[in-house]
Amino acid sequence: MRLSSLADYAVVLMTAAARHCGAVGRLNATVLAEETGVPLPTAQKLVSRLSAAGLIESARGTGGGFRLARPPATISLADIVEAVEGPIALTSCVDMGDHECAMEGNCRVKPHWNVVNQAVRGALAGVSLASLVSERQEVLA
Repeated sequence: MRLSSLADYAVVLMTAAARHCGAVGRLNATVLAEETGVPLPTAQKLVSRLSAAGLIESARGTGGGFRLARPPATISLADIVEAVEGPIALTSCVDMGDHECAMEGNCRVKPHWNVVNQAVRGALAGVSLASLVSERQEVLA
């Protein structure tokens, strides 16, 4: 499993925004693009998606820009990924609608994919934006 470039860039932008949390009034996509190396058009696109998902608040005009909508400790990695990718699902067969799977009628694994998806989402939900900003890195045993 691999995140798309957009989801990866969204995490990078949100982490940079969280580092600025409380230090400045509002940020803009240009500043974050320069700071992170994310191309400006991509940063602007992601700001729009993150705003639509309620993770950042944006304002237009003089003094405009954006800021985190909530404290970094209350924004999870799952929130950011879902803002860009939609609901976390490792396979398309768990979604409603038609699928192009020749095994769908006889698949004995399909009923279990929701459990797997929930486990992956739970793992991502357990990582807060604040923990990604932390200077201290924990070694996993």
